[in-house]
Amino acid sequence: MTSTQQLAEITLTESAAAAVRQLMAKHALQDHALRLFISAGGCSGWQYGLALEGDCHEEDTVFEQHGIRLVVDEVSLNYLRGATVDYTEALMGGSFVISNPNAVKSCRCGQSFHTQGDNGSPSGCACG
Repeated sequence: MTSTQQLAEITLTESAAAAVRQLMAKHALQDHALRLFISAGGCSGWQYGLALEGDCHEEDTVFEQHGIRLVVDEVSLNYLRGATVDYTEALMGGSFVISNPNAVKSCRCGQSFHTQGDNGSPSGCACG
């Protein structure tokens, strides 16, 4: 496991950290970390994922910000360098929002993205 606490390549905002703390408390998972990852799929080629996870892997990079451990695997980190994870409240509820400077095209809902180096073209957004 690699720790890069001096220069965080991904930023977790204070509001996102507070939301993660609330989720951890609600589900009694205070010893867990927030995993940020990407997977193939979504309207634009890649989709974001977040999970509370108890185990980290040898190849993971761990960032600690605002008292929360943020864990990212090596492949995902290549697509997420410079990204910010935020949490916003709206009339219909709150949600995590990922701002990714590597995304050249995103789906309207913001849950999937396409980067400059990806082969092929993203399909149209089916999320409304």
